[in-house]
Amino acid sequence: MQEYNPKEIEQKWQKQWLDQGSFEWSDDLNLPKKYILSMFPYPSGSIHMGHVRNYCIGDAMARHYRKKGFNVLHPIGWDAFGMPAENAAIKHGIHPKDWTYSNISAMKEQLMKLGFSFAQENELATCDEDYTHWEQKFFIDMWNAGLIYRKKAMLNWCPNDQTVLANEQVIDGKCWRCDTEVVQKEMYQYYIKITDFAQDLLDDLATLEGKWPAQVIHMQRNWIGKSSGLEFSFDLAEEGREKTQISSLKVFTTRPDTIFGVSYCAIAPEHEIIKALFDSLPLESQERIRAMQNTNARHRAMAKKEGIPLGISVIHPLSQEKIPLWVANFVLGDYGSGAVMGVPAHDERDFEFASLYEIPLKQVIECDCLPYTDEGRLINSGKFDGLCGVEAKKAVIAYFEFQGLGKEVVNFKLRDWGISRQRYWGTPIPLVHCSSCGIVPETNLPVLLPYDVKIDGEGNPLQKHPTWKECQCPKCGKSAVRETDTMDTFMESSWYFLRYCTPKHMRQERALDSESLRYWLNVDEYIGGVEHAILHLLYARFFTKVLKSLGYVEISEPFENLLTQGMVLKDGAKMSKSKGNVVDPNAIIEAYGADSARLFVLFAAPPTKELEWNDDALRGAYRFIRRLWDQSKLISPTQVQPVIDASTLSKEEKYARKKVYEAYKKSEEIFDKVIAGYPFNTLISSCMEALNALGEQKNPLIWTEGYYVLLSILEPVIPHVCHELSALYFCGENLKKITFDPLALQEEMQIMIVSINGKKRAEIEISKGMEKEAILELAKQAAARWIEGDISKEIYVPNKLINFVLK
Repeated sequence: MQEYNPKEIEQKWQKQWLDQGSFEWSDDLNLPKKYILSMFPYPSGSIHMGHVRNYCIGDAMARHYRKKGFNVLHPIGWDAFGMPAENAAIKHGIHPKDWTYSNISAMKEQLMKLGFSFAQENELATCDEDYTHWEQKFFIDMWNAGLIYRKKAMLNWCPNDQTVLANEQVIDGKCWRCDTEVVQKEMYQYYIKITDFAQDLLDDLATLEGKWPAQVIHMQRNWIGKSSGLEFSFDLAEEGREKTQISSLKVFTTRPDTIFGVSYCAIAPEHEIIKALFDSLPLESQERIRAMQNTNARHRAMAKKEGIPLGISVIHPLSQEKIPLWVANFVLGDYGSGAVMGVPAHDERDFEFASLYEIPLKQVIECDCLPYTDEGRLINSGKFDGLCGVEAKKAVIAYFEFQGLGKEVVNFKLRDWGISRQRYWGTPIPLVHCSSCGIVPETNLPVLLPYDVKIDGEGNPLQKHPTWKECQCPKCGKSAVRETDTMDTFMESSWYFLRYCTPKHMRQERALDSESLRYWLNVDEYIGGVEHAILHLLYARFFTKVLKSLGYVEISEPFENLLTQGMVLKDGAKMSKSKGNVVDPNAIIEAYGADSARLFVLFAAPPTKELEWNDDALRGAYRFIRRLWDQSKLISPTQVQPVIDASTLSKEEKYARKKVYEAYKKSEEIFDKVIAGYPFNTLISSCMEALNALGEQKNPLIWTEGYYVLLSILEPVIPHVCHELSALYFCGENLKKITFDPLALQEEMQIMIVSINGKKRAEIEISKGMEKEAILELAKQAAARWIEGDISKEIYVPNKLINFVLK
């Protein structure tokens, strides 16, 4: 037999799979289906070990279910828009479109070298013209339905990338892409009303319990952030009304029971009162307020508390007492009304702020120390004294509503999704600005990006392209200006999983094919990093609900099950070029073969745990595959699974069969989710134990049966070598169906414990089917030295223990 040559074997099978279209879906929509999807990559030009791990997990699932007779959709595509393409254009003088498609070609070739069983016919890139066409159609449908609006607001602005960022894209005050400090800039922005779906997004998380990681569900619940409480207003005192021409300050509180504990009010630096007062404030105060305004809201909320007194007051609605008004960095302009009531005696944050500026405390809950933040019996609260907890809250809200002073409301932390980006390489927003008609949707889709642009890093290139920008109004025909903002790339990744389900020959004429969607959805297994828990996964859930409301889909939740794989580390840190700890997958394939890379990433750790890179373990994976190859020479070729009479076998032969079928049983339990989390490492370990056990005996029939089963189990993990050996010895029949022999797992002999007066004294080995009387006699012989006197009672637990009670 020739020596194991991974390069030759892998190239052979990859070509054969591609030529035969082995991984395309079947048109028979009556078959049971599995939709296995790994989050699609950004086409950076080269794959990394995170890609390898992600796609190995999904590929193992897809290959297993194909063998089980499922119609499997396992597609690949490219999240192709975004700033890195424009940055490359500036740095290397290459057009973003050319750079992107060149990278797609290079990365696809790299992924194919790993033997991933992707459906080629379903491939897409989000920068494809037909993808842009339908995304713009969705946008217009949402615009017409009132789900998208435009307004001016203070936005996160990246000075380096020259674009607006969503709150979720600002990490520790910096741009998530380039790590530049983010500033605040007032601009027009298009928003999608995700808040209209906040309750649905929250409620439907309950349907994902037990199917999604609890951590992800918890993160989304917190991000949506539902709270109920009292909304009411403080009237501005006379001097405040005169200075601002504003009569009242609206606030929201989840603790109406502490209403008499208010000792100050605070507003966000973006509040309308600040705009009205700003010019009259001292220069020092103006500078400090500008600094607050120029700091990202999330970063501001986490910073040290800072405030500035405004020199005006508001009137307490019940006590009529004057309450000083402050501007504070921890109050956010886009949450609630941008104003809060400060109750420092019963709130940690308010207490910290009050302590910093020596603002007095007003205790209104009976307690021994301050701040006391739990519920309790009210004091110093007028007619509400003596009430507690929920009762007190309800009483205060009822009184406010009866007096017409306020009302009970529900608030969410979730903000509407700002989708405008001031860049070139993105989906153009399909709107036109007409001086006569206002903002008008485009009618001739798709609106494509002009190729002849100058990208120099100074502003949005579309703003500087007059022949593209200047157009006719679709409604009145007059001269108009095309919208130059492009869409947030999370728009593209919010529906790509739906587009995969539409056959390629239908994609020009329709966005989504109803019959195909009805068959393939939901995605059965979705695999990707936990870092997408809020950004992508929340938007994808929302987009699905929007498309349902518009009549495109019938489902409410897109992903039935979610697996979040752990990061790949080296030397205890995430692999990155900056840390100099990157491992090149191409070099691994060249040195050891794709199967070794696949075996290592699935064996080194369970999918949900972090994986620490280990060169010795990689070499160990290669040695295992080579041993699997070398020892196959003991196989007797056959096209059918051997039938073995276990009664004729030796102890070693029976043990080898037992280990083989234990591995098979574990494989079934993992994919049937009897064992949770797809722990492929335990499956591979079982196969290694089985191969070791086969090596302890020399019966060719046992070897043949063992390989017949093991190659089928291992095919999802190391497909190339398994297909080669299966074709060589079994004509590939073992990759179609395996017959499980449960008798192989039965123990011929069993150990029973023998106790005297409850204390273990001996063990006996009994054969299967041995009579009780014979077992008791054997037990008495084994424990004879401890039996002194007569036995008063014999306690017999079948297959476990015998206890003799002595007089």
